[in-house]
Amino acid sequence: MRMDREKTDGPIISAIGPAGFKVDDGYYTALSISPERADGWEPPAFEALGEADVAALLALDPAPEFLLLGTGSALRQPPLAFKRAVEARGFGIEAMDSRAAARAWAVLRGEGRWIVAALYPLEG
Repeated sequence: MRMDREKTDGPIISAIGPAGFKVDDGYYTALSISPERADGWEPPAFEALGEADVAALLALDPAPEFLLLGTGSALRQPPLAFKRAVEARGFGIEAMDSRAAARAWAVLRGEGRWIVAALYPLEG
């Protein structure tokens, strides 16, 4: 799936495929993305996801509005301990499959929203 670049500053996810996410000139199997930068991400097994795995995203200044969590090829609810730890820091979590999360990133950043995202690979 190809997406057009909205008029916004910062990295934008321009394509999604079975092998990963295309962001500007980079291609990432799993992705950690903020309004300032995109990086490859080596996420743990989904059931082992912890607050430390997204700590760099949540440390952004100014603080992001919420964390967009792409859960892979299907929607899964994040582990309860992860959800509680992130919410205890004052952040909400919006979980959706990674394709939907990538599309939501483009729309929300196009609106100028200050969010962060961690996207699990579509396969594997």
